[in-house]
Amino acid sequence: SAFAVRDEAYLLRSWDPETRPAEVDFDPGMRWDRLEILGATGGGPFHTEGTVEFRAHYRVHGAAGELHENSRFRRDRGEWVYLDGDIER
Repeated sequence: SAFAVRDEAYLLRSWDPETRPAEVDFDPGMRWDRLEILGATGGGPFHTEGTVEFRAHYRVHGAAGELHENSRFRRDRGEWVYLDGDIER
C-alpha cells in the first residue's frame, strides 16, 4: 500500500536499518493496482521473524505486469520491519 500511495517516509521507517536504501525511487509511469497475499509464516506476537509471499499487480505506461516476492521481516525494537525479499521470475 505504501508503494501505491508513494509514502516514502513510511517505507523508510518500516525498512530494516541494515538493508534500507537512502531513498525510494518511484517510477512515475508505474501504478500499483492490487496486492494478493499468497502465504505467510511466523509474524505472531511471540515471533521475531516472519515471511510474506505476495503478488503485486501493476501497470507501467499502460502495460500490465506483476511482482511475485517472498519477503522477510523481523522485529526491530519491537516493530516489524522489512528485511529483504526474493523475487520470483
